[in-house]
Amino acid sequence: MNSNGHLTLIGLFGHPIHHSRSPLMQNAAFRAKGLPYTYVAFDVFPEQLKTAAESIRILGMRGVNVTIPHKVDIMACLDELSPAAKLIGAVNTVVNEKGTLIGHNTDGSGYVRSLLEETRLSLPDANVLVLGAGGAARAVAAAMALQGAKRIQIVNRTPEKGRELAERLGTFCPAEAVSYQDLPELVSEADLLVNTTSVGMHPNEQEIPLPPDLLHEKLVVSDLIYNPRQTRLLWEAAKRGAKTHGGLGMFIYQGAEAFTLWTGEDAPVELMRKTIESSL
Repeated sequence: MNSNGHLTLIGLFGHPIHHSRSPLMQNAAFRAKGLPYTYVAFDVFPEQLKTAAESIRILGMRGVNVTIPHKVDIMACLDELSPAAKLIGAVNTVVNEKGTLIGHNTDGSGYVRSLLEETRLSLPDANVLVLGAGGAARAVAAAMALQGAKRIQIVNRTPEKGRELAERLGTFCPAEAVSYQDLPELVSEADLLVNTTSVGMHPNEQEIPLPPDLLHEKLVVSDLIYNPRQTRLLWEAAKRGAKTHGGLGMFIYQGAEAFTLWTGEDAPVELMRKTIESSL
């Protein structure tokens, strides 16, 4: 809180939202840097998204993060998009610049930074299989395509969304939409399997997005979910000798980049990591 008693509000729009650790992480970072911001999670139903976006201007908020299921639909509510958000076709961070709402995407760069640091995977040598085609899938797949992935295959229950994403990626690397019916063959040929869906997220920790018997020891299995820290998918993968990569690193790095967009200051990344690890 600043000297005259006013708060500068930053928020999170999603549905459901109760599981998110973003308020905990960002508020700890604001306190550590002595900044007059507070971060609040808002459970926004899809039909309320346009009104919620307008509230950013009305309330003088500095901005918001955007999570499932709003990362694509929020774009129609904004005034401008960053180059990364345009390429990805999804937004996870909104900045209010004196009433102009600008959409950014920090998911993709945060994901690739975490993936390469933790697994040492060579993307130019990797056949990548992505489960899902929503906002998170768009971000991480675009970032991997820009890093020169050997091939990216998208499997999604709504085929047209998978095809649209594959076409977007095709400018940068070979990409195609594939069918759930072909999962056994697809997983056997993959080097990296990435779950971008919410299957397995708290409180549904026992759910898994594909039959576990398809997993094998030559895979790197990456799950964007960070709560729980070890999803059933990652547990089953490790059990079969696969290398695993959780969503915590991506969550921290995308949050750090959003912090900088709102404040203009470097984020206290290690503090943010420790805050989340202690909460999980």
